[in-house]
Amino acid sequence: MSEGFAFVRRGRSLRAAVMVVATYAALLAAWIGLGAAPWLLALLALPTLPALWELFSDPRSGLRLTDGRLDWRAGARGDGVALAQIDRVRIDLRWDRSPRVTVILRDGKRQRLPDAALPPAADLERALKAHGIAIERHPFALF
Repeated sequence: MSEGFAFVRRGRSLRAAVMVVATYAALLAAWIGLGAAPWLLALLALPTLPALWELFSDPRSGLRLTDGRLDWRAGARGDGVALAQIDRVRIDLRWDRSPRVTVILRDGKRQRLPDAALPPAADLERALKAHGIAIERHPFALF
């Protein structure tokens, strides 16, 4: 029996908080120092709303691998599959070096794991191998 593997990521981070505060400070400086139009500043502030929501709600994402199941969660969405149903796991590296992980089931169906739930690729690969799951690697996949 293999030891279980768990990975959890929180939506609230110091980096996101610093970026939101810095953006609002720059917008405030543009309003006070340059006399920028408020409607323009409001338009420039719109892209910060998702980050502000993540700071407020602090969604949890993660992946758990036990002897019987592979479960994942990204915010309010989650799913899982029994290890006996998994044929192999395909790990594609995109051009920006981020992994895309797809679970291929024995019946041919595919389930893509959400990016927010993914641990570092090396850790995931090591845990999958420890549970006897075949891994298929494809570097530099376009889509």
